[in-house]
Amino acid sequence: MVSLAPRVESDGQLARLLQIGVALEEVVEVRAHRHYQTLPAAERDAEIEALLDEAAAESAEHRRTLEALVDDLEASAVPVEEIEALVGEQYASTRPEDFDGVLYDQLNGEETAYKFYDDLIEAIEEGEAAFSVDREHLLDTLRDIREAEAEGVEAVAEMMEDRA
Repeated sequence: MVSLAPRVESDGQLARLLQIGVALEEVVEVRAHRHYQTLPAAERDAEIEALLDEAAAESAEHRRTLEALVDDLEASAVPVEEIEALVGEQYASTRPEDFDGVLYDQLNGEETAYKFYDDLIEAIEEGEAAFSVDREHLLDTLRDIREAEAEGVEAVAEMMEDRA
């Protein structure tokens, strides 16, 4: 996991962390979808496909929201390639062999994203920095994303339990 500083103290630091969130959303979404696509057609399942489609749409919305926050900050963005490389190294995984592997991978991604946003919110709350974006709007936005990730964890866990 990408470790966060105990406090977020500047627009630059916040921009980098938000960009990591953008890349994390993309990696989690793409990885689960690619794993699903590697399954033989006979082993694919409409319920899992619907779950992954919903997760992909949610991730796309989270990326747009985070990118808008980065654009509003008075800070230089870190090159996208650098962020993607960092996140990709942290979250590379092997191909699951079956539905359980795809679901487990999606669960892991949802939990990782939840933890990232939880840690980011805590680091912002611990600091006293004034950002060039409204602090309460920033925190409310991140809390909404964290809540969506928690709901994703619950949905995947329920599906796994139903299939056990």
